[in-house]
This record gives sequence, structure tokens and C-alpha cells, in this order.
Amino acid sequence: MKNQSVINNIDWPLVLLYAALVVLGWMTIYSASLPLEETSIFDLGQIYGKQMLFIMMSIPLISVILSLDAKIYEKYSLIFYILTLILLAGLFVAGKTIKGQTNWYAFGGFSIQPSEFAKIGTALILSKYLSDVQINLKNTNHQLIAFGILALPIMLIMLQPDAGSAMIFASFVLVLHREGLPAWYLWTGFLAIVLFLAALLIKFQFLFIYIVAGVIIHYVLTRRARRNIILYGISLVAMIGFSYSVDYVFENVLEDHQKDRINVLFDKNVNQKAEGYNLNQSMIAIGSGSWLGKGYLEGTQTKGGFVPEQHTDYIFTTVGEEWGFTGAIVVIILFVALLLRILYLAERQKSRFSRTYGYCVVAILFMHFFVNIAMLIKLFPTIGVPLPFFSYGGSSLFAFTTLLFIFIKLDANKVNEW
Repeated sequence: MKNQSVINNIDWPLVLLYAALVVLGWMTIYSASLPLEETSIFDLGQIYGKQMLFIMMSIPLISVILSLDAKIYEKYSLIFYILTLILLAGLFVAGKTIKGQTNWYAFGGFSIQPSEFAKIGTALILSKYLSDVQINLKNTNHQLIAFGILALPIMLIMLQPDAGSAMIFASFVLVLHREGLPAWYLWTGFLAIVLFLAALLIKFQFLFIYIVAGVIIHYVLTRRARRNIILYGISLVAMIGFSYSVDYVFENVLEDHQKDRINVLFDKNVNQKAEGYNLNQSMIAIGSGSWLGKGYLEGTQTKGGFVPEQHTDYIFTTVGEEWGFTGAIVVIILFVALLLRILYLAERQKSRFSRTYGYCVVAILFMHFFVNIAMLIKLFPTIGVPLPFFSYGGSSLFAFTTLLFIFIKLDANKVNEW
């Protein structure tokens, strides 16, 4: 068994799903960036030409990842993590500022975004930490260390500032929950999001009544479980205090562009020709595709350049317009199949490190996939989050490819873990 080649052991269904998404992604980028005069698909002066180069460069990257000893990723996880932190910190010295954010290194005509690779380093070190049999996430000290691992890259990314990339790191909480983190952390986070949004939509006096009524009803329905009334009182005060502070935070803490994105989501004082333009055009493009779409390379909104940044964060609008609802569903099914396949493989891993890393891969890809599509159909505030394997960019393609194929290598190596 140990002498079997990596080629024989890798999970080909997962590789084929990856390849399908990358190919469909390039086809969509080609359509979204095709100039009036037809040129070579390898024309580096065009966006689709650069993406083709990135795809070709991914092949030797995959070969290197698969050729390395699988134990390297666990053994040197701390070094990978520290390197990504150094790259993030180095942005404040040698980074390039684009649209008010210092989150890129520029090299000639190309650039690299360290926050994309920081997710890999964080996934590796978190998996290494949780693989220790002595770690119990019901222990407060162990929880603090785990959250500390996440806090360092989040802090450096927030200082850039890049709230969208930082938010992706919240997906690691799902991994911690799978490995034993008490469920109340998830419920608290979910409740905080609900209260924040409710406080923006509902007058405080009404929200106050809803909160009090909700707490009383919950206590009455669960009193046989001997709930602590003091804990309920503390929770009630905390929820009311949090809700009351939302207006202050919204008006005095959030940046103007962040407030605009939330207002756009709720149609509050929105100028459709200014801050609401991108989302409005995105929804027009997707809606115009109807059931079967207008046909590949035939999207009028796409060809007219009505959707800004369509080849990056808004790439799915091209899918919706040219391939319609049917094509969009096919792409979504491919993503879901990819995620489910990784989950299936993660569950059958023989080492806790490999299993936990698999969960990290699923969590990161799911967060990107969900947020990117949700923001285009007005279910989530618009933030700069690329669609994995679809959005244009070398940094995102290389990072997602590395993230996935490290897991494929770990899975291929499980025959040697007996």
C-alpha cells in the first residue's frame, strides 16, 4: 500500500469538480472581458489572457503540492502561519494602496494579496493545534488559544482595512464547533447578527418589547430544564444594551462605504445611480437571463459593461445573464458537490489533523461561495469576496488551489497512516 503512487490514491471526483469549476470560471471571465476586436486567448494584455496564464501556472503548483511529503504540512504548519503573518504585516511597509485598502504587493504588472494565503496558514496551524489529543475546546484556556490563532490574522487584515477578507475567518468557528466548541458561541454570534439588523430596521422601543417577550417565553418553555433565572436576567440586559448601542456604532464606528452597503441592502436612502448602482445592475443582469439565459457571449448587460468589476466579485452575474436560471443552478450544484465531497473525505480521514484541515477547507470555500452569491441577489451586504475558482485573479486562484490540493494530498496519504 505504501508504494502506491499519489496518482492512484488521489480522489479524482474531487479533482474533476475542481477542473470543471476552473474551466467554467475562465469561460465566464472570457465572456465578461471580451474586447470588440477578437484576440488570442493567451493575450496577456487581456484579463482572460492573464487568467489563462494563472490557470497554466496552477498546474506546476499542484504538482509540487502533491509531490511533497504529506507530513510536511503538519510538521511545518507553524512556519507557514508565521510566514503569512509576516506577509500581512509587511503590507504596511511595502504594500500598494488601492481604493483606500493596503492589501496588495505589486510586482510589475502583477500583484499578490497575502490575505488569501493567510487562510491556508491559519487552517494548517489551527488543524495542528486541534489535532493534539489533550486539546478540549470545552476548556476556556484552550478556547482562548484557538481564538487567538484566528485573532492575529484578522487584526492585521482589519488594519488594511479589509473587512470582507477578515469576515471569512469567522468561518473557522464552524470548525471549532465541529471539534467541540460549545454551541452557545454559534447561537450568540447568530443572535448578535439578528439583533444588529433588527435594530437598524425597528424602533428601539418596539425591539425592547420583542426582546423582553422573547426571553420570557423562552424561560417559561424551558423552565423544567431548571434554567438559571439570573443568567436569563444577564442575557436580557446584554441584548437590550447591545441593541441600544447599534445606532451609535452604525453612525460613529462604521465607515461611510460600510454604512452605504447596509443601507443598500435595506433600500434606506439609496441613490440607485451612486451607492446602489452596482447591486441594482447586478440584479438586472441576473434577472434578464430568465430560465435559459441569452446565450454564451450574448449578454447585453455584460457586453455593455453595465456591471462594474464583473470579472471579479460580480462574476456570477454573467452566469445568470448568459446561462439563465438553469445554468446558475448547474454552477451552484457543482459547488455544493465539491463541498459535500470534501466533507465526505474529511469524515473518513484517519488522522485528526487531516480531518480538521478538511473541515477548514469546506468552511472557507462555503463562506466565499455563500457570501459572494448572496450579496448579488441582495441577501447580504456587498463586500469584496471572490467566488472560488471563478473570479479573476491569480492570488485567489493560487490560494484556493493550494488550499484544496493540500487536502487532496492529505487524503491520498491516508493509506500510509495506519
